Amino acid sequence: MTGGANPLTTGPHRAPARAMLKAVGFSDADLRQPLIGVANTWIEIGPCNYHLRDLAVHVKAGIRAEGGTPMEFNTVSISDGITMGTEGMRASLVSREVIADSIELVTRGNGFDGLVVLVGCDKTIPGGVMALARLNVPGLVLYGGSIAPGRWHNHQVTIQDVFEAVGAHAAGTITDEDLSRLEAGACPGAGACGGQFTANTMAIASEFLGIAALGSGSVPANDPKKAEVARLAGRRAMTLVRSGLRPRDVITRTSLENAIASVATTGGSTNAVLHLIAIAREAGLDLELADFDRISARTPLMVDLKPSGRFVATDLHAAGGSPLVAKRLVEAGAVDGAAPTVTGRTLAEEAAAAEETSGQEVVRPIGHAIKPSGGLVILHGSLAPEGAVMKVSGTERLQHRGPARVFDSEEAAFDAVQHQTVKSGDVLVIRYEGPNGGPGMREMLAVTGAIVGAGLGETVALITDGRFSGATRGFCVGHIAPEASRGGPIAAVRDGDTIVIDVAARTLSLEVADNTIRQRLAEWRAPQPRYPSGVLGKYARLVSSASLGAVTG
Repeated sequence: MTGGANPLTTGPHRAPARAMLKAVGFSDADLRQPLIGVANTWIEIGPCNYHLRDLAVHVKAGIRAEGGTPMEFNTVSISDGITMGTEGMRASLVSREVIADSIELVTRGNGFDGLVVLVGCDKTIPGGVMALARLNVPGLVLYGGSIAPGRWHNHQVTIQDVFEAVGAHAAGTITDEDLSRLEAGACPGAGACGGQFTANTMAIASEFLGIAALGSGSVPANDPKKAEVARLAGRRAMTLVRSGLRPRDVITRTSLENAIASVATTGGSTNAVLHLIAIAREAGLDLELADFDRISARTPLMVDLKPSGRFVATDLHAAGGSPLVAKRLVEAGAVDGAAPTVTGRTLAEEAAAAEETSGQEVVRPIGHAIKPSGGLVILHGSLAPEGAVMKVSGTERLQHRGPARVFDSEEAAFDAVQHQTVKSGDVLVIRYEGPNGGPGMREMLAVTGAIVGAGLGETVALITDGRFSGATRGFCVGHIAPEASRGGPIAAVRDGDTIVIDVAARTLSLEVADNTIRQRLAEWRAPQPRYPSGVLGKYARLVSSASLGAVTG
């Protein structure tokens, strides 16, 4: 669609609409041009999205420079780092659906010719991509960028260090004053959490999907160059409108596999499994848990990033950014470089322009990978008939066998760690925290951080039908499906049962006789919903299994 054809503003019968739009400053000239929605996920609650209001100014300037009329609107955002470990964390995954739905509603309501979606914190990225795939309106995603690392005891720190320090403080290994100093210095300004946690994972996945320009997300939030990146995003939106290139032209089965490879090679968040399956569904494509295991197994872990590695996102940018990662993967044959992107060039063409900083240590050469395979594995077994997800980039253990310590909420497990009643060898089982049972599938970073901080990271395991933050490290299995609230075998586990996690065999098993498990489940009764009404109640009624992306549509 080109200028003058928008049904919202064209023709004598649209005079009432034009009158209202003129009331907020649009001119006749503005309303004759293509209308480009600028979907902003700005909030002033937390650093991840705090700067997006300023970034939108530059996006809109780029749109205007190319003869378009930007119309900015906002949607919701929930800060995972702030709500972690609280009842409010139940809103996080739910917000992904609300973000996608609200962008769809405003876009359909106003008939936008194109879209730029500004994203920051974890669920805003997949929510924005899901909306683009669903609407198939020409457009792209722009990630606000990473926060700079903080400083503590003369070394770099991120929010991960604060969560782990909570456990160390409970164990008496750091003082009140030291914890306070870390808290004050860990997050020095705007931008999303600094390791290869969920936000940075989904940012690089979006670039490998082709729906964000390669390298656009690598530029940190407070880098002066971010303004030009934003203006270029606005200009690109107009190019997409004129060329007719649409999201489903770039989000393909091939680009989804490329995105999985980007997660695997960077040791990215397990949340990418949920989000990429959900994006695939919006694009009308099939993607299964088995695809993640297959692609991760063939993709070398080449990028040394926290939480399991040494470096943060700003270090990756300084080393050469996501284009350098793409160049390595193209050279390794681990991605299909012919996949198109919103720039109009292929992934390989974009990667060819990568500039590697001499002496950098963040992105390894192909022949010197950190590990021969990527960070994601998919487990099945008597405890996870539909599957479960594990990140192995941060652990060298391949097996754990131990007694179950069963908790029916995240809070109960956290209290056990804080009161030092968890013992070496235990398998913590946190259930009724899945998409339906939570509802909202809370992340367990408060618990996993406390475990590491308490010095138990190498000796205990944790399994859950909930999720993990991208900052989680250790021997942890999540997304267990079916979940407990829907009668999955995890509901039958009792204290003292032996659980075996075998990474090499890809199994998660309960060493209890099958007939005993069946008997326990026959006697099991589903708990009453935590939220019988409201948005959380609605979500619990509609949401699918984690193995299907925890979607509501």
